[in-house]
Amino acid sequence: MKQLLQHARLFDGTQFHAGKAVTLDGGLIGDIMERSVSPGGYEVHDLTGLVLAPGFIDVHVFGGGGHMVGADMGLAELEAIAETHRQFGTTSLLPTLLSDEWEVMAHVSSCIRRAHKYWGENSALAAIKGIHFDGPCLSPSIGAPHHTTHLRRLDAALIDLMSHPDLGIRLVTLAPERAGLDSLKALTEAGVLVCAGSSAATHQEALQAIRAGLRGVTKLFAHMPPIGATAPGLVGAALDDQELWCGLLADGFHVHPAAMRMAIKAKAKGKVFLTSGAMASVGWDGEKFDFQGRGIRVRNGVCIFADGTMAGAHLTMIGAVRNAVELLDQPLSEALRMASLYPAQFIRMDMTHGIIAPGFAADLVAFDPENWVVKHSWINGYHRAH
Repeated sequence: MKQLLQHARLFDGTQFHAGKAVTLDGGLIGDIMERSVSPGGYEVHDLTGLVLAPGFIDVHVFGGGGHMVGADMGLAELEAIAETHRQFGTTSLLPTLLSDEWEVMAHVSSCIRRAHKYWGENSALAAIKGIHFDGPCLSPSIGAPHHTTHLRRLDAALIDLMSHPDLGIRLVTLAPERAGLDSLKALTEAGVLVCAGSSAATHQEALQAIRAGLRGVTKLFAHMPPIGATAPGLVGAALDDQELWCGLLADGFHVHPAAMRMAIKAKAKGKVFLTSGAMASVGWDGEKFDFQGRGIRVRNGVCIFADGTMAGAHLTMIGAVRNAVELLDQPLSEALRMASLYPAQFIRMDMTHGIIAPGFAADLVAFDPENWVVKHSWINGYHRAH
């Protein structure tokens, strides 16, 4: 089915346009027209009052819709997570597994590989572009929502599991000081994108990891020692290296807005992207959910454990875009790039995603800029009104 999207304020990934229309031909973007012509044979979508932009790309999604990526996940739960985040503009995501037992890691990996078999048939599963292993090679000294019993060093079996090409895009977050340079190199040579996180790495250890192929820092500032005058550490290395990518969990709780504003000013343009770190609570009206034997609830906009410590984020990508504008003083155009083009470049998907142009993937979002509500989304050309 061919579709015509008209009367929106179009953001093509680079700049805003008025008076243009976009056609979709199956799963691809067709033409960008100067004006709407309502040709026959098209399904027409009137997007008056909305911003039409490239769909958001979230590389850090622990869960949504009451489900977590973990032992209890199957294809139905994976689809539910993708459908939940679609309501908030996310059209591509990497389901993210917190540190867990080997059997759980193997099970989740199997689910991801199975999901890819339905990529062209199921619009929600088409949003699953790969997997993000957040652990288990992390620092036990850093306060993060990981069971310390699940933390362990990388071995050949883990590297093989994480490197499986049928997983699609593979992202691994690790502590460089725990993983070792040989393991980091083995992952990168297998095509895995490696980031640092939940790490107490020194500045020198961070620099060595960067030279060994470290691509970025998953959630800058979160779960890592603060920068010091004589001990800049991982944060200092990340801010100083202009090629290293940095993800921001812009919920206003995990990292102070002033720190995030400073990071954006310090980094080269395009090297900072938004991520949600979303937990099962997103898009779900339940009061409490359990994960790995621990109860988690939402209080004042953040997920917490029973003892009051933070357990993860209750954030959507449209919420992150709003916060980038309202808390981080970014123009809407840059906030949208931080949610689409820049993460597409980070995971090497920018030849097909992150821009609205002929031949690119028909992954789009249309939202009301007055109240930050997503009204329409397209994944692989499949339309959903919200």
